[in-house]
Order: sequence, then structure tokens, then C-alpha cells
Amino acid sequence: MRIVSGMRPTGSLHLGHYFGALKNWIDLQEKYECFYTVVDWHALTSEFEHTESIPGHTREMLADWLAAGLDPEKSTIFLQSAIHEQAVLYLILAMYTPMGWLERNPTFKEQKQQI
Repeated sequence: MRIVSGMRPTGSLHLGHYFGALKNWIDLQEKYECFYTVVDWHALTSEFEHTESIPGHTREMLADWLAAGLDPEKSTIFLQSAIHEQAVLYLILAMYTPMGWLERNPTFKEQKQQI
């Protein structure tokens, strides 16, 4: 089995990140093939007014992941924007996803209200 997950680099990590996701990632890397990504393009949805902070938050997040025990020998760790095929896949999926599906998604609704 494979695990794929990621976090947006929108600020410093806190205990909620650790206990809510990162601790589980560290445990999962012992049992599964894991791919963890810094979703820097996704960060643009909430940090569109302050994009200059994203590179610094990205480096800090990666350092935190490694310090917490995420092991690049056991998991694949990558930067979303470094995989250009993700942008192509997004474009294709965006053309097939009905607006009604998006409007039922809590994350989409929240971001729509914020913007």
C-alpha cells in the first residue's frame, strides 16, 4: 500500500501539526511506501497576498519534518512545484470536476469565503 499526503507551507508548524499528522506520518513510514509533499502551490490559495513567505516556510517545514523523525531513506519527500506533471493533472481534473462537487467540499467552501 502507498500513502500520499502533504502540508501547505503557510507558517510555522505547531503541536497540532505534529499530533494531527506528522506523528502519524513517522509511524506510517515503517509500514508503507510513503510520499510526503510540501504543497507550495496549494499555499497560494491562502497566502496569495504574501507569497514572499512561502520559500522560507518551505525550508522551515522540511527541517521540522526531518527533526521530528521523517526519514528520507524510508519515505519520498518532495516539493509539489518541482513535479510539473501535477499542474497538468490538475488542469485535466479541473475540467472534469463538476462545480456542484466542489461546492459540497468543506475546504473549497471555506477558501471561497476567505477570498
